[in-house]
Order: sequence, then C-alpha cells, then structure tokens
Amino acid sequence: MGNGTSIGKVRGLGSSKHGAHHWLLQRFTAASNFLCGLFLLASIMFLPDASFATMAAYFASPVPAIILALFVISTFWHARLGLGVAIEDYVHEAGNHFAAILVLNLLTFGGAAFGLFSIIRLALGAVTSGGAV
Repeated sequence: MGNGTSIGKVRGLGSSKHGAHHWLLQRFTAASNFLCGLFLLASIMFLPDASFATMAAYFASPVPAIILALFVISTFWHARLGLGVAIEDYVHEAGNHFAAILVLNLLTFGGAAFGLFSIIRLALGAVTSGGAV
C-alpha cells in the first residue's frame, strides 16, 4: 500500500464519503434557517401589535406554527452539526470527547423538544393569557 510515509498509508483509499453529506446538511439547514426566519420576521412585522395575545393568536394558526416548528428543528439541527464539528476538531481525549458530544446531544435535543412543546401549546390554545394554564 505504501512505504510507511503518511501519504503512502492513505494513497488509494479514497475519501471517507462523509464530508460531502455533512457539508450539504449544514448548507441546507442554514438555508432553511434563513428562509423560515425571513418569513417569520416579515409576517410578524405586519401584525398590528406585539402583545402576547396577538402573538399567541398568530402562532395558533397552522401556517405560522408549522413554519416556527420547522425553524426550531432546523436551528437546533444546524447548531448540533456545527458544534459537533468544533468538538471533533478540538476535543481529543476519548472520555472528554464522548462527554462533550453527550452534553451537546442532550442540550440540542432538549432545546428542540422544549421549543416544539411550547409551539404545540400555543397552537392548541393551551395558553390564553400571560400566565400558564
């Protein structure tokens, strides 16, 4: 396969075939974040006021609730991809690497779950005033 040099050890092995997929996922989630964020920002700007009742009523309708849910999912997925790369690049000890990825996964999945739960509560009308019901 080679004569023991670094290039000789990897020559002929080809790519690992994971980099392009990860790169595309980051670009797709970034584009999704941009489009969903742009729609939400533009639509919120046209609301009559920014009171809790107006926002709750707006996000209780299906289209804004679905786009907000997609925005939450895409944002946390994008964060998971980017921070995972940073951890892989800078955390080299196996135990620390495992712990950092575990904490990252718990925080991103937990944050996305909390965001989706909050959107579902708004969409189903469980929140009627400034306080919880």
